[in-house]
Formats: sequence, C-alpha cells, structure tokens
Amino acid sequence: MEEKASNIAISVKNVSMHFNMCSEKLNSLKEYFIKFIKRQLFFSRFIALENINLNIKKGEVFGIVGLNGSGKSTLLKVICGVLKPTIGKVKISGRISPLIELGAGFNMDLTARENIFLNGAVLGYSKKFMNEKFNEIVEFSELREFLDVPMKNYSSGMVARVAFAVATIVKPDILIVDEILSVGDFKFQEKCNKRIKELMQGDTTVIIVSHHMEEIKKVCNSVLWLDHGHLKMIGETEKVCNAYKNFS
Repeated sequence: MEEKASNIAISVKNVSMHFNMCSEKLNSLKEYFIKFIKRQLFFSRFIALENINLNIKKGEVFGIVGLNGSGKSTLLKVICGVLKPTIGKVKISGRISPLIELGAGFNMDLTARENIFLNGAVLGYSKKFMNEKFNEIVEFSELREFLDVPMKNYSSGMVARVAFAVATIVKPDILIVDEILSVGDFKFQEKCNKRIKELMQGDTTVIIVSHHMEEIKKVCNSVLWLDHGHLKMIGETEKVCNAYKNFS
C-alpha cells in the first residue's frame, strides 16, 4: 500500500543525474577555449545517479550510506534543489535546512556580521527576524571578537561555525546533514551535535549521510545504500547497515 501523500516529507521519483565530463586532460583555460572554438573538445557522460526512487516520511530520521563517489552528496544536492536532476522529480513538503558545504553562499569579501544577514536572507528570513536572532547566532559561533573582520581572513573552521549557527537558528521541517559535523575543536563539535539532536526531536525530518555506521544505527529509522549512483538497498537500519558493512 502506498504512503499517504500528506505523510511524505520528501518524494524522489525516477531521478537520474548525468554530467558531461571532458574526456581529455587540459593544462590551461587557454587550451580549453582554443579546443572549444575549434570544436575539438570531447566529452564523456558520467552517471552520478541512476533511476533513484524513495519516499521519506515526515518525522523520520533517514540515513544514506555508500563508498566515496557513490552519489550520496549529489543526491543531497538534488533534494535541496542545488542541482536539477537530468531526469525525474523531487517533491519537498516543508522548509529545508541543509548542513552541507557550510559557508558556500558567503561573500568572503564581506564581514561575518554582513554575511550573517546575507545568509539569513538567502534562507528566507526577514531583516527584523535576523536582528532578533543576531546575538544568539554570534554567541553560538563564539566569534564575537571577529564579527567585523572580512571572512576571507577566516579559517575554514571559523566560516563553518558562522554558517552552522545561522542554518540551525530555527528548527526546520527538514534537516539535512552531510557527515557528522567536524566543525572546530572537539568541544565545539559536541555543541554542534547537541544542537542537531535538539533539532531531531519531535516531527523534524532528518537525512544523515555518514561513514560512521554506529552513529547511523543509533539514530536512523531506515537507511538507503547507494553504490555507483544506483540504489543498492533500502529498508530497516540494522539490515541495510550490516549488508553494506559486509559488502565494503
């Protein structure tokens, strides 16, 4: 029996993602343009995802496992709307908070203060709302003394701290986590994991990608196993994790 549509947070139907990749090594941008003008560029098709179908229920904690290059991050980007699938459709019910590529939308020439408001606007929050939440974001990031420093002078860990603090300021309908976060030092990682667990409480739908099987087993209701862009197995957490572990 099919799930009721009202109970589905994420629906992925017949999704494939194909990329055209240059089939030869080019040593410079100049060489690329010369070959492009002469129509001497040759491409091969890379299949990142092939005919993926899945439904994730509202309130479910859903894990995705697979070896590097299996298509996990590509699937997350398709679900988030960062990538448009070559074939198929994705339907989302609710607001997504994606904890993937933290800080990717920042303007590194701007200060952290400016980027907090910029990132908030990208996530759909009003300036009034961001003003109300500003101190909470800054306190969580623990970077108040660097607020007016251009972010191009930040380390990658500092950038991720600010991005994480903004992305998790509101409890989303859907939370997407690409790998258990390694943001900053051990103490700050614990702080991030605590906030993620708080966000996971109640009816928030969560998707977690991780290589840590014990973490997946501990928190997920069901798991998808991807292998070279193909859906290898989907179902009960323990069963899928054990099959994946024995395979890899």
